[in-house]
Amino acid sequence: MTGTTRSSHDLDPRRRRALVRSWRRGTREMDLVLGGFADAQIDRLTESEMDEYETILAVSDTELFRWVTGEAQIPQEYDTPLFARILASRGS
Repeated sequence: MTGTTRSSHDLDPRRRRALVRSWRRGTREMDLVLGGFADAQIDRLTESEMDEYETILAVSDTELFRWVTGEAQIPQEYDTPLFARILASRGS
């Protein structure tokens, strides 16, 4: 997982998979956005937030990148407090 700053040894298998998927997106830009967020937050997400995060991870990098950059409007079903936290984490 190039770029990760967090160890996964203390995470349950579900969170480990999400951490890996966050850093192995396919585009470096989305690796940095989702990987950075996962490094900082994956151990703090509730089960329902994990459900939502896994749904976000299933979206293509192309679509996510357009939402993150503001090129496209975030669809209502993804425009959630969790996605807002992902966007806010970009400056960290």
